[in-house]
Amino acid sequence: MIADGGSSAPPDGASTADLVNRAASQVSTLVRDELALARAEITAKAKHAGIGAGLFGTAAVLALYGMGLVIALVVVALDLVWPLWLAVLVVLVAVLAIAVIMAIVGRSQIKRSTPARPSEAAAGVAADVQVVKAAVREGRRS
Repeated sequence: MIADGGSSAPPDGASTADLVNRAASQVSTLVRDELALARAEITAKAKHAGIGAGLFGTAAVLALYGMGLVIALVVVALDLVWPLWLAVLVVLVAVLAIAVIMAIVGRSQIKRSTPARPSEAAAGVAADVQVVKAAVREGRRS
């Protein structure tokens, strides 16, 4: 609705081109500010992720030593009822059997993960591109 007798100029006297330039400038500033905020947030999260990864690595090393101690304990316990060589042999076979089973399961998981291309996401992006192209074509026709 035009209230000032048919004039379409904005109330502050700025032309449409000036308003478009202001809007573009403000959008540009907004995008830069949002990118700076995102960068700061990602940096903080990456720092925490790095510390967490370091702690996980330390925990993994300690768990590995702990498993070695558990295996040594099993050998010592079996040595109480069997000769030492038999206790070591039984524990060795058990550990190797577990390792083989884990390797087979791990290999099957890796095979299931290939190819590493995110096909569902790629299809979604392709569909989005087609929608945008169609919208641009429709906009040119109107």
